[in-house]
Amino acid sequence: MSTYMAKKETVERKWYIIDAAGKPLGRTAAAAATILRGKHRPEYTPHVDCGEFVIIVNASQAVLTGKKLEQKFYRRHSGYIGGLKEVSYKHLMATKPEFAMEHAVKGMLPHNSIGDKAITRLKVYAGANHKQQAQNPVAYEI
Repeated sequence: MSTYMAKKETVERKWYIIDAAGKPLGRTAAAAATILRGKHRPEYTPHVDCGEFVIIVNASQAVLTGKKLEQKFYRRHSGYIGGLKEVSYKHLMATKPEFAMEHAVKGMLPHNSIGDKAITRLKVYAGANHKQQAQNPVAYEI
């Protein structure tokens, strides 16, 4: 009996839509990362990019549990002395909820070329409307 190995040329990609309204940001991001990576498919192969497209809507209505809104920070550094910039997630979710969701999903993907290709298949929208109606996305329940 031989082991089946998927090839990137034969992978057929579908579109999934995830509604983040009222759901924890981390759980939504984990579900999206699983689909983007292709781990939900029976023909999953670790060294082949067999993931699918994901649309996340209502990212502004995703919730952070506990005291994360006040205590969690998004930090970045310019590389210069004193160049640390930090933004609380309360401010980040109010101004750029799409970025907060993308950042969470990107952290859950592998940090290599497969993860770089997978993150390009993620579309995040703060509201309920999206531009991918022509792709006929299938609702994915978390």
